[in-house]
Amino acid sequence: MFILKRQDVEISSIQHPKREQQIPILSYQGQTFRLISVFSAKQAEEAKAFWRDLTDNRGKACVLLEEPDRFSVWGKIRLEQLGKEAGPDSTVVPYTQACLLLLQTVYMDVEDLLGNRQAKLFQKDISEIFRQWHFPQADSSEAVNHLISVDPLTTLQVPPWEEHHLITLLQELHRLGKEYFGNTNFAEGVSDILQDMPENDQTQFIQWLQSSPLGKLWR
Repeated sequence: MFILKRQDVEISSIQHPKREQQIPILSYQGQTFRLISVFSAKQAEEAKAFWRDLTDNRGKACVLLEEPDRFSVWGKIRLEQLGKEAGPDSTVVPYTQACLLLLQTVYMDVEDLLGNRQAKLFQKDISEIFRQWHFPQADSSEAVNHLISVDPLTTLQVPPWEEHHLITLLQELHRLGKEYFGNTNFAEGVSDILQDMPENDQTQFIQWLQSSPLGKLWR
């Protein structure tokens, strides 16, 4: 749809009707949009490619918001839809589990190949990503330690992240991994990493991954 500037829009937040969290909402010319993904200022091309993919290839009504320090992609939504979303058993839960498995695998690779000192730095970098992008239930060192160490397939509760959190995590995790390892080998063999997941969940997650630009990063 459009590339917008901050002065063109109004951004607010509303309480999710079913969860204890605030939902960022962008208003533009009487239309409302919900946050899908956030990119840093240095990721202008990635942001535009992601936005074009959603609008041109997947037929979604989206806007790209350009700000001095970041880019963000927002998808059109009717506010009454929020109350009708699937509950905790929706696809977001297995997607979150899959993303946590990828995070834990990269962390363990850093620890095994680069040593404990680098692993601690990596954990610090991940904590900063969670803080910067306001990930729920990931705002303390204890919470982050839990996320990188507890099996997400057996824990009773995964963090209540939205799809845009998962997209941001996979983008930033790929960037970090490339910085630490100097290559992208860590992002190959996703299906092997997820082999302990139920087959249906694994298939759905990989289809979701491949239907977006993330599929070019994680294979």
